[in-house]
Amino acid sequence: MAFDLAVFDLDFTLWDCGGTWCDCTRPPYRKEKGRVFDSRGAQITLYPHVREILDYCRREGWILALASRTEEPAWARELIGLFGIGDYFSHREIYPGSKVTHLKRIGKESGVPLSRMVFFDDELRNIRDAAALGVTAVHVAGGLDWDVFRSGAGGRGGSTP
Repeated sequence: MAFDLAVFDLDFTLWDCGGTWCDCTRPPYRKEKGRVFDSRGAQITLYPHVREILDYCRREGWILALASRTEEPAWARELIGLFGIGDYFSHREIYPGSKVTHLKRIGKESGVPLSRMVFFDDELRNIRDAAALGVTAVHVAGGLDWDVFRSGAGGRGGSTP
């Protein structure tokens, strides 16, 4: 199966907010020497392979999107900015609610059929919901890495590093 669009969750998929979700952190955030912290000093980190994977997707011409059901969308957007990854994503659905709504809106706005999407998320309920829509859904158990990416996106064509 070839895909035209990849959708990524945020918490526990692209980043780790000190073992919790971004809506459980405490802004204001600060960036020191390339590292991001909340006001309590908890470090928020992108998983190690995320930038490489996003760079790969960009080089390959993928359309990229975010789907997050956080209760604090402004905080998530701020973290996206602090990590400098916002330019990768042409579609962002970041608000409370079902991933079904997120994915349908991404499909409508992008013009990409749900069957031509791959979706990466750490929550099994979201994986089940996406799969029921016909989206290829990939469970991310410990943060996005090359093995997880290849397991879901391998059908895109070409070879991943």
